[in-house]
Amino acid sequence: MKAIVYSATGPSSVLTPADRDVAAPGPGEVRIRVAVSGVNPTDWKARAAGDLAFPEVVPNQDGAGTVDAVGEGVSDLKPGDRVWIYLAAYGRPTGTAQEFTILPADRAVKLPEGIGFDVAASLGVPAMTAHRALTVHEFGPDRLAPGALAGRMVLVQGGAGAVGHAAIQFAVWAGATVIATVSSDAKAELARAAGAHHIVRYPDDAQADRIREIAPDGVDQIVEVSPAQNAALDVSVIANHGSIAYYANNNGDEFTAPIVASFAKNVRWQGVLIYTVGTDAQHAAAEDITAALRDGVFPVGESAGLPLTWFPLEETAAAHDAVENGTTGKILIRVSDETA
Repeated sequence: MKAIVYSATGPSSVLTPADRDVAAPGPGEVRIRVAVSGVNPTDWKARAAGDLAFPEVVPNQDGAGTVDAVGEGVSDLKPGDRVWIYLAAYGRPTGTAQEFTILPADRAVKLPEGIGFDVAASLGVPAMTAHRALTVHEFGPDRLAPGALAGRMVLVQGGAGAVGHAAIQFAVWAGATVIATVSSDAKAELARAAGAHHIVRYPDDAQADRIREIAPDGVDQIVEVSPAQNAALDVSVIANHGSIAYYANNNGDEFTAPIVASFAKNVRWQGVLIYTVGTDAQHAAAEDITAALRDGVFPVGESAGLPLTWFPLEETAAAHDAVENGTTGKILIRVSDETA
């Protein structure tokens, strides 16, 4: 089979094409014929630096395809099932940048009827991160469903990114009123297409005032991509007992928050990393994402607020570079011709 591999960390040039044998799934595992591979920032960051956990790695955590074979003890999936994939390469050497991948059966989730592989491969890390960010408030909910966030005001910082897009769509589906921050008119259109009720542009010295005009009692929950830049702003607009869930380090690796204002409002600062959050939270996210898919949530494409940029498998390095360089929307790799 065709695969993209690397055996040393470094720039995208370490990614090379290779031919590899198709292995058999072990107990509790499934083998997926990959149609589409999704690329996330953590994919290029893992490739670029750090220790190599295996002699050879196939990158990319997310994807979509069809179950090709199942291992002993797997009963929830069968050959022919169409699935979306998450954390394929977490703790394993076999990601989705290859024609077949093997992973634990619980990381392959059956797709509802009519959901395309482009949508399916855009879920994974972004949608699961958004789910976690929206379920860490002191007063819940710990699951998302229609009405679960009714009456809540949610602020999504960076509403045109992949996580921001998923957070907007999840929060709206769950009944929240959503404010999204963006840096340009073009990104404002994307956040609006995703379903955000209010858009606030930055940079703007009056940004906090604009948010408070929309939410005079404060925002209940914040999904934060750039705490180093936004911590003080977040505290100024958060409501009492609000949660600030941060999942990235855009614009800086450290942040400082106003201490008195934070504890005076009983603010909950919550880090979010879906890789290490635990299987209970991962499974809950997978179930709620699938339920939302049945309701038509998470459409992709520019008209839905998430532009898609496609690469063929042999240009996986270019796909990694596109994510690293901040291409707006979702980067997908066409592994096979079966992308519907």
